[in-house]
Amino acid sequence: MAPRLQLEKAAWRWVELVKPEEIRREHIELAYRVNLPACKRGACRNCKGNPSCLVGIGEQAWLGEIDENAFHNIDDPNSERRDKNTFVGLTNLGATCYVNTFLQVWFHNLELRGSLYQCHNSRAQEHNSESDYEPQSICEHLQYLFALLQNSNRKYIDPSGLVKALGLDTGQQQDAQEFSKLFMSLLEDTLSKQKSPSLQNVIQQQFCGQFSYVTVCNQCGRSSALLSRFYELELNIQGHKNLNECVTEFLKEEKLEGENRYFCETCQSKQNATRRIRLHSLPPTLNLQLMRFVFDRQTGHKKKLNTFISFPEQLDMGPFMEGLQDHKYELSAVLIHRGISAYSGHYIAHVKDARTGDWYKFNDEEIEKMEGKKLQLGIEEDIAETVKSQTRKPKCSKGYHCSRNAYMLVYKIQQEEGSAPPTTNVEVPTFLQRLVDQDNRKFDEWCNEMADMRKQSVDKGKAKHEEVKELYELLPARDGEPYEFIPLEWLKKWLDDSTATKEIDTTLFLCSHGKLHPDKVGDSKRVSMQAAQLLYERYGGGPRLDGSSLCRECVSQRCRVLRLKNQLNEDFKEVSNLVKRTLSDDGFWVGKASLRSWRQLALDQLEEDEQETKHSNGQTNGQGPHTNNSKEFGSELSEGNEEDMKTFNEDIVCSHGGLSILETERKLVSSEVWTKLREYFPKALEFTKNQEPCQQCVTLEQEEKDNEAVSKMMAQDQKNQLLNLFHEKNRPVLSKWPQGTEVLYIVPLFFVDEWRKFIRRPTKCSPVSNVGNTLLLCPHGGFMFTYDSLINGDAQHIALLWPSEWEVISRLFMVDQPISIQCFDQPTANGPSTQYTTQPDLCWECRESFLFQQQRDLREYTQATIYIRKVIEDKRMVKEAAPELNASSSEAEEEREEHPKPDGERDPDFSQSEDGTKRLKLGDGSAASSSANPTTNVTKMGGIRRSTRHRKLRGEKALIVSANQTLKELKIQIMHAFSVAPFDQNLSIDGKSLTDDSATLGSLGVIPESIICLKADEPIADYAAMDDVYQVRMPEEGFKGTGLLGH
Repeated sequence: MAPRLQLEKAAWRWVELVKPEEIRREHIELAYRVNLPACKRGACRNCKGNPSCLVGIGEQAWLGEIDENAFHNIDDPNSERRDKNTFVGLTNLGATCYVNTFLQVWFHNLELRGSLYQCHNSRAQEHNSESDYEPQSICEHLQYLFALLQNSNRKYIDPSGLVKALGLDTGQQQDAQEFSKLFMSLLEDTLSKQKSPSLQNVIQQQFCGQFSYVTVCNQCGRSSALLSRFYELELNIQGHKNLNECVTEFLKEEKLEGENRYFCETCQSKQNATRRIRLHSLPPTLNLQLMRFVFDRQTGHKKKLNTFISFPEQLDMGPFMEGLQDHKYELSAVLIHRGISAYSGHYIAHVKDARTGDWYKFNDEEIEKMEGKKLQLGIEEDIAETVKSQTRKPKCSKGYHCSRNAYMLVYKIQQEEGSAPPTTNVEVPTFLQRLVDQDNRKFDEWCNEMADMRKQSVDKGKAKHEEVKELYELLPARDGEPYEFIPLEWLKKWLDDSTATKEIDTTLFLCSHGKLHPDKVGDSKRVSMQAAQLLYERYGGGPRLDGSSLCRECVSQRCRVLRLKNQLNEDFKEVSNLVKRTLSDDGFWVGKASLRSWRQLALDQLEEDEQETKHSNGQTNGQGPHTNNSKEFGSELSEGNEEDMKTFNEDIVCSHGGLSILETERKLVSSEVWTKLREYFPKALEFTKNQEPCQQCVTLEQEEKDNEAVSKMMAQDQKNQLLNLFHEKNRPVLSKWPQGTEVLYIVPLFFVDEWRKFIRRPTKCSPVSNVGNTLLLCPHGGFMFTYDSLINGDAQHIALLWPSEWEVISRLFMVDQPISIQCFDQPTANGPSTQYTTQPDLCWECRESFLFQQQRDLREYTQATIYIRKVIEDKRMVKEAAPELNASSSEAEEEREEHPKPDGERDPDFSQSEDGTKRLKLGDGSAASSSANPTTNVTKMGGIRRSTRHRKLRGEKALIVSANQTLKELKIQIMHAFSVAPFDQNLSIDGKSLTDDSATLGSLGVIPESIICLKADEPIADYAAMDDVYQVRMPEEGFKGTGLLGH
C-alpha cells in the first residue's frame, strides 16, 4: 500500500473537478477512504493511512500457539532461592560494595562469628515473631546479618539495616581501608561493654599484635623503645615487587640526622640516631594493607598505584620477628579494587572457606566458586584496566600470586602439629535461628505469592488468546456490509496484554458537527458491524461511529479551501496587473502593507480555515490556536510590521474600528480588485473612497499636537530657570563649602536625572511633578546620611542645590519634604569650629541599622569575585607573558564596558572630565571633591560601598567564591588556577596570613573584590613527607558525620 501522505492526497484529488455544492456520497467516501482494499498478512507492517488495513496492529502475538511464559513478566521466584552448599550474597545499595567485601571476610572468620553469636541480645531473645525484628546496636546488626548469611534461604540479603545504623551514604564510595580501621575500632569499643570477659577482648585476641619503635643513640648507644599495638600493617608498595620487600621496608632502619636529630636523655642533647620498628607479637589473623591509594601532588587528589605485587599462599613471618619464633601463616582472603581511579571502581573479595579449603569470589549478590582448591586472580587483572602501563604481569612462582588490584591481604595462623584443631563449624544460636526461620517463612510466602500471580497471568492470557482468535477473524469489513470505525490505539492496547483494556473512547475523533472528523480516519480502523457489536458489549464506550457518521459539512469546507489554494497563484497575478491600471470608478481603500503581502495573508487565512476542518489535540473547530507551517510564499513579506499582520486591511483600521487617518498607509483599488480580494478575506472591513476617517482619531491627533507644544514650552521655561543645573555647571561642593552660603538643599539624584530626560525630549518623556525627597528619609522621617558619609561616598545618591535653585524647584514642583544641610561656626576653647547639621535631623537608629545591614551584606555573599595575586620572594608581581585582560572574551567585554558612553547614556556611577579621564560620580557629578579615591574596594566607615570596577594586573586571576566557602575549598580553586598544591600555598589579605583551612571566607574577612596575595613554597622533594603534610593540613571529610566516628 502507498505511504500515508500519498493516500491522503489521493483521497482529496477529486476536489480539482468538483465544487463544494456538487459533492455527492461517493466523494465523501473517497475522503474517508472507505473503499480502500484491506492488506494481506505479510504484505505490509501496517498502513496507517488505510482504515481497512488490520495487519501489524499486535495480532501476530495471538495467532498460533503461544508459550505460557509469554502471558506474564514475572521471573521465577525460585531463582531468588539459595542453592544447596553455596554462600549468601549481599545487595549493593548503590556504592556499598566496599562494605560488602569486608562483611564477607569477617563472616568467614569463624572465631569472630562464634564470639558475636555469644553476645547478649535480650531484644532478639524476647522478640515477638508476629512483627519484624529491628536490631539496634552494631553487635545486634552483625549477629542477625551473620545468622542470615549462614542459614537464610535467600540467594542474597539486604544489609541496609547495618549501613543505615552506621550512617553511611549509599551513593558515595568511601575509602575501604579507612572503613576497615574505623569499623574494627567501633566493634572493639562495643564488645568491650559485654559482661563476659571472653567477649570483651575478642578483637584484640584475633587481630591485635605488638611492635615497638626502637631508637638508638649513635653517641652513647642508649636504646629506648616505645611499645605500640597494631591491628593491621600498612605496607608501602611503591618501588617494590613482592610482599617480602614491602615488609622489609616497613621494618627498615631510619636515620635521624640534621634537624630531625633525636634528644638523648643520657647525653642530654640532640644526637644522631637510628630508629626502626621491631615486631614482638603477631595476631592469629594478620591483616596486611597494601597502600595502593596515595596522594598525587600534581593534581591535588588521590591516585591508585597499579603496581604488580607478588604474595605467597604460605607466609613465614619468623624472619621478621625478634627471636627464633615460628610464625607461619596461610592466605585466607584477598580484597580487590577493580578500576583505575581511587575515587571510583568496584570492590570484590576472594575468600577461602575455612571448612572445605575452597576459594570463592564474592561480588555483591553474585558468588562464584573457584575451580579446584586454588585462588584464581587472572581475570580480575584484565578488567577495567585502560591505563597505558609499561609494566607487564610478572611470572609467579608456584605457591605465589601476582596482582595489580589487591589492596588488602588476610592471613590466618597455621596450627602447629599436635595442637587442638581449629574451629570449622559454628552453630547459629536458637534465638537467632528463630529470627532466621521467620525471615525464611516470609521469603517462602513471597515465592508462593509470585507463583500464584504467574498462574493468574497465564490463565488470563489463555482466555484472552481465545477471545482474540475469535474476534480477529470477524474484524475485517466486507464490501457492501455495514461497518464502524474503532480507534487504532484502542485496538493496539486490546491486543497488548501488558495494558488493561479500557472502554472504547471515540470522543476525540469527533468534529464540531458531532461526526467522525476526516483527519482522524488514519488513526482509526474500519471493522465489521458484528465485530464492533461484540467489542462494545464486552468493553463499552462510545459514541459509535458507523457509515452515517461521515461528515458532509467538513468535506465541503475542506473542498472549498483546497480549491482556493489551488487558485491562489492565478488570482495573485491577476490582482497584480489590475492594481497597476488607472481607476475608472470610485474604488475602495486597502492597506498598502496588506496589499503587498495579501498572497501570504490569503495563504494564512486558507491554512486557518483548513485548520478549522482539521483535528488538533481533540479540539473541535474554532478551538485552540492554529499554527501555519506553510512558508512557500514567505518571500512576499517585506518591511514594516507585515510579519505581525493577522487579517487583511487591519493596517488601516484604527483602535476605534474606523478608517485610519494616515493616508500614506492606504491605497485606492478598483472594485474588480476588491471583489477578488473579498473571496479570500470575506471578514475584512470594507472602506469606500468616500469613507470619512475616524473622527475620534482626528480629535486625538489635534489634542496630541497641542500637548506637545505645551510640553515644549514647559521644558524650555524650566530649563531657562535652572540652566546651571541642567548643564551641571557651577555646582556646590561639600568638601569645599562655598563662601557666603549658609545652607544648601538636597534632592535625590534620580529626580534630577528624570528631569533632565524630560528637558531633552519633552515630547517623548513625561514631565516630572514630584521631587520625591522621601527616598532619602527613613520611616521615622529622619535623614539617612551624615556630612562625613556624603563626602566619603554617599553623595552618589543625592544632588546639591543652591538656595536660589531651591526656590525655583519649590515653585515648579511638588515638594513632599525639604532637606537641607547647614554650615555654621561653633565656638570652642580653641576658637570657632565649623559644624554641619541637616534638616530633618539624622535618625541614628536607622543609620546604625543601615550600616549593620551593609556590613552583613559584605559577609553573606554568593557568587562574588575576588582576585588572587601571585607574588615572588621580593613581593613583586610575577610577570606573565600576556596581559591578563586578554584571557577571555568576557573580560575583554568588561573592558569595553568601561569606555565612555555616548551623551545621554553615561555610566550612572561615573562622570566624564575634560581630559577623558573617568572619575567616580558623586551626587550630580560635583557633590564631593575630585580628590576622592574612586578605586577604593573596601567601604570606609559610615559610607556606602561604591560601584567600582577592579582592573586586574598581570599575574592576577579572578575567582568566583561564596562567603560560606572554606579556605580549604579556595585553595583547591587556586591549585587549578595556578598549578600550586594547597600545602605549598601561603595566602594573605592586607598583610594578614590566612591559615585556618576550616574557616569560612566570610569569617576571615574576605569580601567581594578582595585581593588575596599568593606566595608559593618550593615543592617538597620527599614524596612521603609531602603526603604527610597534606594529610595534616588538608584532612579529608571521609566518614565525618557517620556512626563510625560517633562512638
